[in-house]
Amino acid sequence: MIHAKVPVGKEVSKDEDAVRLIVSSLTELLKLERVMLDRSGEANDEGTNSMMSDLITAQEKIVWMMKAWLNQTV
Repeated sequence: MIHAKVPVGKEVSKDEDAVRLIVSSLTELLKLERVMLDRSGEANDEGTNSMMSDLITAQEKIVWMMKAWLNQTV
């Protein structure tokens, strides 16, 4: 049985809790996306590799901005 690693929020009503949940979820997704990036590189799949690289770059920026908003170390 596979267990999900991406946290799920329920009844999140505070802004800081919501942002922390998003940061946590994106951090877990980034781990999976980096594996996909590595595998697409190994398979010489330039299209997927480029797409994953762009996605990772955008999500890392979002995580950075949200951590800054939370006054966390980036």
